[in-house]
Amino acid sequence: MGIDDEVDFDIPFLDSNYVSSSSSPSLAFKRTGNEWTALAHIITAVIGSGVLSLAWSMAQLGWIAGPLSMFLFACVSLTAALLLCDCYKSPDPETGPDRNGCYRDAVQKILGKRNAWFCGIIVRINFIKPAIVYTITSAISIQAIQKSNCYHDQGHEATCGHESTRYMVIFGLIQVVVSQIPDFQNMMWLSVVAAVMSFTYSIIGSALGLAKVIENGEIKGSIRGLPSSTATEKVWLVAQALGDIAFAFPFSLIFLEVQDTLKAPPPEKITMKKVSIMTSCITTFFYLCCGGFGYAAFGNSTPGNLLTGFGFYEPYWLVDFANACVVLHLVGGYQIFSQPLFADIERWFARKFPESKFVHNNHTLKHLPMLPLRLNFMRLFFRTAYVALITGIAVLFPYFNQVIGVSGSLTFWPIVVYFPVEMYLTQKKTGKWKSKAIALRVYSVVCLVVILYAFVGSIRGVIVARLG
Repeated sequence: MGIDDEVDFDIPFLDSNYVSSSSSPSLAFKRTGNEWTALAHIITAVIGSGVLSLAWSMAQLGWIAGPLSMFLFACVSLTAALLLCDCYKSPDPETGPDRNGCYRDAVQKILGKRNAWFCGIIVRINFIKPAIVYTITSAISIQAIQKSNCYHDQGHEATCGHESTRYMVIFGLIQVVVSQIPDFQNMMWLSVVAAVMSFTYSIIGSALGLAKVIENGEIKGSIRGLPSSTATEKVWLVAQALGDIAFAFPFSLIFLEVQDTLKAPPPEKITMKKVSIMTSCITTFFYLCCGGFGYAAFGNSTPGNLLTGFGFYEPYWLVDFANACVVLHLVGGYQIFSQPLFADIERWFARKFPESKFVHNNHTLKHLPMLPLRLNFMRLFFRTAYVALITGIAVLFPYFNQVIGVSGSLTFWPIVVYFPVEMYLTQKKTGKWKSKAIALRVYSVVCLVVILYAFVGSIRGVIVARLG
């Protein structure tokens, strides 16, 4: 058949030199990451399709509440990152000796099995939802390239409709191939490319918005934001806007995975604190630029997606290039969130079927020895089925702003607020009635109320879009 069998009983997610730091503290793989590789991984995860909806979110909130909401969500995400820095090693945050190489491992070791069970459900949902959003966004961006060329050739009033479903299928087929990358350690090149793409389209979107403001000769928009037909409708649109912003900022779930790739010295938590601050500053700056310039350019006509809503017709080639960058970035972003889920499920299969050749055997293609990728049938079958499922869900609910709002608010509070706060307090052995513990729990409750409001409003948006 042109395939050589090679028995390999390592965990499928990991290469032959890797031993999970959380599963075997006495053994270690060679960690080669630094602050720049960590920054690339996190930027790839954070600056995603959510940035394209921020101008619309700003339009719903207005010139005061919009920037303030972005700043507050940035502060919440940074707080979570700084708290998680002290959760990488346990039981002592300084000396360990255990390392928590993924989010769920940290919850289990620090908060116990009951919390870990709940966390496991939330984590899996959190890894799945970006894949759905990225599939929708990639199709919209490919569709926008087609429309941009059509408008350029036939005029801005032309009817340039293109079906998005086939583009979702194409993106899914690409992900079937890319998903065969075994693990995070082999993804550095993809993260770098994706991070460069995210910077590129964010800069282009901001520049086009600024150019439009200059062309208009005025800054559009208002303090109160987009007027609505009724007060109730305004309340729901504000909730959806908060959900969209919530989707754009968090990176807590992959935080410990990235920290586990870092070399020491310096201590991993020192590096990650530095990376967290850099990430928050960079993303907040780009988000304020994209959201602010987009709203200033279009005011009450701000599109739901800055690059695909066709506020920008020219230069068409630049719009095309920006949307191509979006698609390339989402190829990498999809994997950043999917690889930890693949690892989790494949570890379970490895433990459940320790003698199975289907699960453990890797194969090398005889006629393509130059390819570093080894074929694993279980990995091929499982990851292909996963991508097919995600693509199917995206086809059923292709509503960009509404789905982003639901995705952003669905797991934000437990992942970004509740678990980091509780793990930090447990690690530091902070008493219940200490001022720090009271302040952090009040902060947690306030965040919960805001996120519940955003979630309900976003769910309503999806229902209205689906029924409409």
